[in-house]
Amino acid sequence: MSTSGELQIRDLLLRFPGQEQALFNIPSLDVPPGSSLGIRGPSGAGKTTLFHCLAGIATPTSGQICWDAIDICSMRADVLDRWRHRSLGLIFQDFHLIDGLSALDNVLLPAHFDGWRPAAVLRHRALELLAEVGISTFDRMAALLSRGERQRVAFARALLFRPAIVMADEPTASLDPDHRTQIGDLLVSLVRSQGATLIVISHEHELLSRMDRCVTLQDGCLHSTPIPEFLTRQRGHPEMA
Repeated sequence: MSTSGELQIRDLLLRFPGQEQALFNIPSLDVPPGSSLGIRGPSGAGKTTLFHCLAGIATPTSGQICWDAIDICSMRADVLDRWRHRSLGLIFQDFHLIDGLSALDNVLLPAHFDGWRPAAVLRHRALELLAEVGISTFDRMAALLSRGERQRVAFARALLFRPAIVMADEPTASLDPDHRTQIGDLLVSLVRSQGATLIVISHEHELLSRMDRCVTLQDGCLHSTPIPEFLTRQRGHPEMA
């Protein structure tokens, strides 16, 4: 199943059982292929839940999430798994690395769904990605890597299959300011070099400023705000940072 990374959301609603108010209700959202979207919002607004819905990990109460005109909400579980495996690169806030595996083996982990021994071309691809993200000790165990290094390995793993869609949940959270800028630059440059669609959940203003578009999830709704206006307002009100 091929994909170019175009997203269309229609009448997307998620309401938890026993709750009258929906966590979010999004009438429509369109993201062109190869573009980038930043999603921000207060804690508890439902950003990560929305992230999981867009990735097909969680199922909304109703509505459509169409990647390239294919509604993943109506996919069979096995078809959805195959789509996610080949078309989507996911970067989670806690990285989901296996401490007992090396950096290289963590990058190659998705390839084990296709066979126990990854093809030589994939191993070469993984080594190239690790070099590109600045990891030279590819045989070092993940448990011994710094947080910034673990994040870099997670980036490399997400790009292993050259996915048309890359999604990251708070990719620069808990990093110091210098590493935050460096990691944000790395993520955006890597994804753009592949022409992939990028969706980022973040509260970091500097990272959001690199996106083509930024929206805010608040009170169950998405609000679009021009990025220059958003940044100007944040600089004028540091208490909102």
